[in-house]
Amino acid sequence: MNERFRGEGSRRQRVSPRSCISRLNLPMDCTVLKFNHCGRKIYSFDKNKLQTENTGRKCPICQEQMRFSLLEAPVIVPCPFSNGHKVRCAFLIGSSLGPAFLSEWQDSELHVGVTNSQGVVYSYTSSGVQREDQGWEQCLCVPLVAPGTGSFGTMWDTELEQFSLLSTWSRHRFEEEREFGSCCYGFALSFLNQLRRAEGRESVTRDDFTQQHVLPHVKTASKYITVYQEIHQHGFYIADY
Repeated sequence: MNERFRGEGSRRQRVSPRSCISRLNLPMDCTVLKFNHCGRKIYSFDKNKLQTENTGRKCPICQEQMRFSLLEAPVIVPCPFSNGHKVRCAFLIGSSLGPAFLSEWQDSELHVGVTNSQGVVYSYTSSGVQREDQGWEQCLCVPLVAPGTGSFGTMWDTELEQFSLLSTWSRHRFEEEREFGSCCYGFALSFLNQLRRAEGRESVTRDDFTQQHVLPHVKTASKYITVYQEIHQHGFYIADY
């Protein structure tokens, strides 16, 4: 997983020719529904209107018309992707090729950023530190500040801006940082560790942060992407209990 962040600062990405998702390049803007029938979990897009129509839809397994009680009504599957500009003080993982490339089975390089309290994304690239108020609308978000800590935002913003001005993150140092596998992931994690040390806490290693915070989000996204791809191709996805 860490290798996918090695050259991420340039936002160039390798595309796997073996991936069906790569060929489809799905926008992933449909809502996914889940319901039970024939002892199986069945997934579909909400455009089929299963949540409002009680009859007239056939089960893809038994081909019988489906009827749902209130307790059996289809439920929305939470989308793992968020608008990073609406998540304050967070660690973001994105792809310039779209959310389908955030799967753990992809080999494309990823890009990482940190938001301030206003949703502006700071990220380290070959052009230096970028400040973006758009472009991270479908990404994976790892909140770094507990809700309700409003006063902390001002300090966070000040620290993040000062940190981004350090010579370490100049565009002239990019290739050097990239050589050591740092780049945007290093920028984000170094900022987080600077705050941790200021609070008297130990720094977190890249491997530990990846295992504890990044991988769980990527694995959840990978399952969602698989289901989404199957629905896109076949109209539904069937899973065993």
